[in-house]
Amino acid sequence: MINIAPQDIQFMIEDITSDLVYMLVEKEHYSIEQAIDVVYKSRTYEALTRPETGLYSQSSGYVYEYLLQEIRASHLSRHKEA
Repeated sequence: MINIAPQDIQFMIEDITSDLVYMLVEKEHYSIEQAIDVVYKSRTYEALTRPETGLYSQSSGYVYEYLLQEIRASHLSRHKEA
C-alpha cells in the first residue's frame, strides 16, 4: 500500500472539491454560490474528506458522477414528498 502524506491527501481533497464546484457551474448551470453550498453539504463531500474511504484517490469525474447521483436521488425524494 502506498503511504500518502496527510498534506498530500488534503491537497487532493481540495483539488477535487474545486473541480466539483466548477463542474456543477459549467455542466449543471448552478451559480457559484449554489454549487459551493451543494458540494459542502453533500454526503459525497463528507465521504471525500474521510481518508479511509479512499475517495480522494479517485478522479474528479468519478467523484462528480457520485455527487450527481446523490443530487438526483435527493431531488427525487423531495419530489415524491410534495
